[in-house]
Amino acid sequence: MRSRSNSGVKLDNYARMVQQTILRHQDPVTGLLPGGADEPHSWVRDNVYCVLSVWALSLAYRKNADRDEDKAKAYELEQSVVKLMRGVLQGIMRQLDKVEKFKYSRSTSDALHAKYNTGTCAPVVGDDEWGHLQVDATSLFLLFLAQMTASGLHIVYTQDEVDVVQNLMFYIEAAYKVADYGMWERGDKTNQGITEINASSIGMAKAALEALDDLNLFGAKGGPGSVVHALADDIQHCQSILTSMLPKASMSKEVDAGVLAIISYPAFAVDDISIVNATKEEIISKLQGRYGCCRFLRDGHKTPKEDPNRLYYESAELKLFENIECEWPLFWTYLILDGIFINSPEQVQEYQEALEGILIKQKDGVRLLPELYSVPPDKVEEEYRSPHSVERVPLGKCPLKWGQSLYILGNLLSDGFLAPGEIDPLNRRFSTIPKPDVVVQVSILAESEEIKELLLKDGVAVETVADIHPIHVQPSRVLSHIYARLGNPPAPPRAPPPAPPGVFLTPPGSPPSGRNPRLGLTGRPYRRIGVLGTSKFYTIRNTIFSFTPQLIDHQQFYLALDNKMIVEMLRTEIAYLASRWRMTGRPTVTFPISQTMLTEDHSSLDPAVLATLRKLQDGYYGGARIQTGKLSEFLTTSCFANLSFLDGKGSGSNSRHDKDYDDDDDEEEEEGDGEGYVHELRNDDEADDLAQYLDHLLAHATPKKPGQQGGGRGRFKAAATKTREMVSLMHKAQQLDVHSVNMYLSSKLFRSPQPSLNLNLLDSPAPESQTRQAASPQSGVPRGPGGGVDYGALVRLLNDTQSLQDQADILYILFKDKGVDWDTQLRGKGCTVRSLLSDLYKKAGELKHWSLIRMISGMLRKKVEELDSACSDLLAHQKHLTVGLPPEPREKTITAPIPPDQLAALIDEASDNNISVAVLTKEIMVYLAMSIRTQPSLFSEMFRLRIGLIIQVMATELAQSLNCSGEEATESLMSLSPSELKNLLHHILSGKEFGVQRSVRELDAGVGPAISIHHLGNVGATKSERAGISKLKSDMKMLERRFSMTEASQVDRRVSLTDAVKSVRSHSVDVEAFESGRHRLPSIDALDVPECSPVAKDTRHGQWLRRRRLDGALNRVPVGFYQKVWRILQKCHGLSIEGFVLPSSTTREMTPREIKFSVHVETVLNRVPQPEYRQLLVEAILVLTMLADVDVPSIGSIIHVEKIVQLANDMFHKDQRDLGAEEQVLERDPSTGVCRLLYDSAPSGRFGSMTYLTKAVAAYVQDFLPGGACAVQ
Repeated sequence: MRSRSNSGVKLDNYARMVQQTILRHQDPVTGLLPGGADEPHSWVRDNVYCVLSVWALSLAYRKNADRDEDKAKAYELEQSVVKLMRGVLQGIMRQLDKVEKFKYSRSTSDALHAKYNTGTCAPVVGDDEWGHLQVDATSLFLLFLAQMTASGLHIVYTQDEVDVVQNLMFYIEAAYKVADYGMWERGDKTNQGITEINASSIGMAKAALEALDDLNLFGAKGGPGSVVHALADDIQHCQSILTSMLPKASMSKEVDAGVLAIISYPAFAVDDISIVNATKEEIISKLQGRYGCCRFLRDGHKTPKEDPNRLYYESAELKLFENIECEWPLFWTYLILDGIFINSPEQVQEYQEALEGILIKQKDGVRLLPELYSVPPDKVEEEYRSPHSVERVPLGKCPLKWGQSLYILGNLLSDGFLAPGEIDPLNRRFSTIPKPDVVVQVSILAESEEIKELLLKDGVAVETVADIHPIHVQPSRVLSHIYARLGNPPAPPRAPPPAPPGVFLTPPGSPPSGRNPRLGLTGRPYRRIGVLGTSKFYTIRNTIFSFTPQLIDHQQFYLALDNKMIVEMLRTEIAYLASRWRMTGRPTVTFPISQTMLTEDHSSLDPAVLATLRKLQDGYYGGARIQTGKLSEFLTTSCFANLSFLDGKGSGSNSRHDKDYDDDDDEEEEEGDGEGYVHELRNDDEADDLAQYLDHLLAHATPKKPGQQGGGRGRFKAAATKTREMVSLMHKAQQLDVHSVNMYLSSKLFRSPQPSLNLNLLDSPAPESQTRQAASPQSGVPRGPGGGVDYGALVRLLNDTQSLQDQADILYILFKDKGVDWDTQLRGKGCTVRSLLSDLYKKAGELKHWSLIRMISGMLRKKVEELDSACSDLLAHQKHLTVGLPPEPREKTITAPIPPDQLAALIDEASDNNISVAVLTKEIMVYLAMSIRTQPSLFSEMFRLRIGLIIQVMATELAQSLNCSGEEATESLMSLSPSELKNLLHHILSGKEFGVQRSVRELDAGVGPAISIHHLGNVGATKSERAGISKLKSDMKMLERRFSMTEASQVDRRVSLTDAVKSVRSHSVDVEAFESGRHRLPSIDALDVPECSPVAKDTRHGQWLRRRRLDGALNRVPVGFYQKVWRILQKCHGLSIEGFVLPSSTTREMTPREIKFSVHVETVLNRVPQPEYRQLLVEAILVLTMLADVDVPSIGSIIHVEKIVQLANDMFHKDQRDLGAEEQVLERDPSTGVCRLLYDSAPSGRFGSMTYLTKAVAAYVQDFLPGGACAVQ
């Protein structure tokens, strides 16, 4: 018999430790581990961490086996691991109803339980009796399910269990917008049951989704049916939010040691090494002590000052826990593992030596890792005075099995029994290794041969949809429908129908099953697919599919009607792809050129689109490297995904027994067009719309083999059959909400534009005289004998007029009085107000009449598909939103994601049901989300985005820059194209000086303003003006005015903003005279836009007022402002702002860098409705915070900040008056009493605002300053 080697002896010692501390507690029935000797509850997170050492030991035995007994021991340990993991899976499978509900509700009451009964896997506490919603626990289980499966363990046994795992991935995929209780089960650190978005949960979910994506859960023995899928866009959403949050852990925790699990082993969720290092440094510097690390600042758990008789803390109580937080040795085990994975022997040695000094040694030599070390009750005051000075005592569980397991794992790795790659077979540890530059492949497709020819004239060679066969191109929403059917249950046993010639039967029971009726699972909720998802090739039913990005979808929101907006979104998406792509192969963007991208006369491509195509061909666009070419050329270099779950989809839609195909058998054989159809078994009584659509699509697009033609009758039948197929395909597309399917087909059957049958819509702007003749002579609202509105006459007037604005005004009256479903009977029955508005919407879209497009979109309540995801993205980036204009309660605050319908209703309510404000609010919310995704730095130091104020500031900018009235400014804001509106918003967010002016480009009649936005140079002038080009521009404008005068008989195609508004209103129905304008197309009356006065060119007059107004509306404050406020609050009883007090007790609950504290201060500041006055108060507080560094214990009781501002204002007014300023110049704001000139003063200088605020602060607090000091200084 061979002697035992040293390594074998060491392994046996570790096996003894594992047996005594972990495995001897394992339940023989379920395999679960209880929380303690007297606690029959099994926590999911603790169980997974505990079994890691068992798994690692089994790997070590298998690798270092001296004899057969070692291999047997390895197998025994593996089975213990499998039993525990399956025990957790059994507990989850008992609560699948919660998984199904949570996918849609994301409610805490629908969450999987965090702990189960050790002996039965049953729930142990009620849904509302524990903080069950812990996304990180479920994600941790899934992550190690993936890692262990990849290492060779077989944990998932059946297809039903594959379905469960797939649905658990759906459960965690939206982690980036789910507020949960986090890994400490308490949510907000006050422990009052308040959920919050936690970085630890997002990071673990991201890691689990990446690990499981395309993994075969049956291992090497599995087929396509046991592969699970994750969406790349969900993973990247988690990555973006994680990057924006770290090193902060949540709203209430500025730092949390639990984040170590996501920046290092086991999740490795962060791919930016600088963020990893910064977060680690933050944890070590703020949380590390002599016995481990605190969980987070002011953690009261098991401290001597904690009241054990209640779960929650009082807000002011948290200050008591400062400097006496318990220290957990657990976190040093994470830092040991981190040192091993980053190959830092010094770090490993440092923490191993520190850990050895605090482990508790048993009589048998086994070292135990205690749960935590606490300050003894009699040493609390000493610890307060001198942190980390007293000897602490171990409390809680000993050992903490979770920490003991990680301690053993670290020893196995550091002793060389295992290599890091063996416990990380999916190679997550390489996440921070720099990736090569991404080359984005772009394939441009023409919708038709005509467009292809036009592009060829411009030197751009492209293919049409017909040229790319056998590749199929489809819109992104088809991919959304495909993923919504991720998996399908096996077909019920039933006799298959006889197969016609050339039709193949698919055997039942093969596909994977994200949907599973037996378990009550419906698969993935329908959600839009982002650009990462559409930039791959997909193999579906042995056919290659490519999907167009969501940005070109015209059917719901009107953004895609603006070609400049399309190319701007394309640039943004390409930049996003280049920075976020992490998959094997290059991303491929399919960009179709449709009829809507041509100029109005269809003779050439829109200049913005053509310029973009040329830039793409240059090889560099949006900061990314570009490769243009044919789709077929990209097949070898692109990323591929095989969606095998659709291979066995049973629809029966193309069966010759389908009711759509009622030809007799002879005709079928004669036509011979059964080839290419895939007839499969039905799963349900109702066929699947998506399966039928794909069946029709593939059957229609498959080339037929050449056969003998049966004469004229055969050709006629073939043509009729093709037409019927196309009609059926279009019908299925409509059921899937895909209305532009003709763009993706090579047939010309549906290419011709469908004429409007209901309204007299002009194809081009008509001469003014014609428009006048068509209108009613009295141009008023017709009334009946009783004085009421004669709606019949109004409908006839609608039939006669050809002016879009008149038609819109009339339809608005009908919409308000009769409702959207009222039948006008304009062309017989069924001609409702809704259908007429839809016709008008299409025509306004063709003419790019943006104010009408927005208004009609609001009246039709067109769904903004991106709205709820935009809102969720902003909230996930730790930004609160307000909609409506201040003050409260009109201004509504959104602090958590809400369902789309509720969100739309809230916006309508906050907008006082003003359609204009509601539509602009939704549009701007979408733009803010676009910006925060690509340029999060624009939003630094902003925690609440006030969309109502942003709209008001936009209108103010237009009013002042264009020197027009407030009403004209709001009209012009509604008339801006989406790209211009987004551009204006971006300039406002950027914080840089910019100017707005009327442009000299051509305009269509009534379309709205021609606006150009430009950055201003150092002297307030544009670069072109400084170069002497301004004279040339003014000459061009003069020529344009002369030209417009000669064209007076026709609606001017280059009319300026103000003229456009006047001309449209002068010929519109006189709705103002009807009931005081109640039925007029609504304008944004609520916006308080100040009237502007003419200003001298190239002066800085109004510049600082404008800057303060912008910063106040955006809640922009100087860097470090909130930390300074925290410090000043410690030296006074509070700050009073317009009657609202920010008490000093706030600092007893919140720490300086907490997001929660910043939001709290912002909330008080936001009580001030005027943004410029709010910003002056911010400046006053900033001066006040300088006193935080003065060595005095107190600077007063409650400091009234508005009094300091008024004091500064009085000093300023007196100085200006003494210098001879006229009263007109020193006009005061009636609402605040502040001189408008003070608002417009630069901060620095002799007469600067900061100079006066400093004097005012010194005068206000002089009694509290140290004697003999220069107060002002």
